[in-house]
Amino acid sequence: MKTAYIQSVGGASGDMLLGALLDGGLPLDIITQIINALGISGATVAAKPDVRCEVRGTRAIVDVRADDRYSPRQMLDKVDNAAGLSDRVRTKSADVLNALFDAEARVHGHERSAVHLDELGTADTLVDVVGVVAGIEYLGIDRVYAAPLVLGEATGPRRPGGYSNPAPATLEIIATSQASIAPERPIYAGAGELTTPTGAALIATLAEFRQPAMTLARIGVGIGGKDPATFPNVLRLWLGETADATAPVGRWQDNIILLETNLDNATGEQLGFAMARLFDAGALDVWHTPIQMKKNRPGILLSALGPADLESRLAEVFLRDTPTLGVRTRPVSRYVAERDTVTVETEYGPIRVKRKWLGGKVVSAAPEYDDIASAALRNGVAWQTVAESIRKLDPTGGTVP
Repeated sequence: MKTAYIQSVGGASGDMLLGALLDGGLPLDIITQIINALGISGATVAAKPDVRCEVRGTRAIVDVRADDRYSPRQMLDKVDNAAGLSDRVRTKSADVLNALFDAEARVHGHERSAVHLDELGTADTLVDVVGVVAGIEYLGIDRVYAAPLVLGEATGPRRPGGYSNPAPATLEIIATSQASIAPERPIYAGAGELTTPTGAALIATLAEFRQPAMTLARIGVGIGGKDPATFPNVLRLWLGETADATAPVGRWQDNIILLETNLDNATGEQLGFAMARLFDAGALDVWHTPIQMKKNRPGILLSALGPADLESRLAEVFLRDTPTLGVRTRPVSRYVAERDTVTVETEYGPIRVKRKWLGGKVVSAAPEYDDIASAALRNGVAWQTVAESIRKLDPTGGTVP
């Protein structure tokens, strides 16, 4: 499948996305056709080679001579009436615009029909949104993914009556879509707005926030209008291919957090208690690994894997129930197989069996240890005797792999 991965290196905006597409092979004539289809008179677009912090790319410059302002309804009508656009481009463009309009309505506490769009109500917003959606279709991109959005430095208004950064509409779009955001860093100090409402709406609407395994064919770099000294104001578009999404590779999970700490003064009793408490707090898995620490001390690396929304609860267990003074965390992703549990009747009583599914088929089955142990004690037989009796049965509807 043809795939695009959007990397917000130094921000994201509609023109940066448009520039990245042009840099990645989208003909400029396609954007000119979009302008004509939308019926925007006196508008032109240019693709200008440029550099930010020694990073080469393309800056898309949309020049709209008329100072027209559109209402949300007028903008949607322009998209709906644009000749030559595919149904998919119309639908996706409307989705992006509606995300913008809904955010503005929530920020100002107005009904959609009463929203005044200010800068977002100009023709260049239409060109950016429809141009990006149409560009993705023209390049034959089947799936779009994205890295966390770079918002820049969180600041208050810089002038009386001004907005804070990030812009309220940008934050509304991010909150509504649950888009991933990158942490604030010192290098963004003084840079102002890096991700615009239009950039946030495009990426949050069109992309899935994770990095896929893919083969790269080309990189398109979109240049922004800022030129800070500490980082490049660019957006990179990775173009390539991913494996067929129907292949039995398991279910993707990217809302997982890994917590770990090094311990050189914990007893075995403390470790056992902490592991039990971590599982009670919702950890998916807990383990410890022998390591060598400072002053030649043997130590233990205590690790736990859990849902990202339980990060603070799991970190509290580390800090409360072990001698550690700090916990490292980082997001991780994983593929997991679908699974279910069935109960089979054996000569020693009912035993639960966990089955693993892949590509719609059961590929393995494993009996629950506790059920085997209980049955062995209850019947006065060896653990292995009960286990062997289950292997003769058929909990998968066929042969147990």
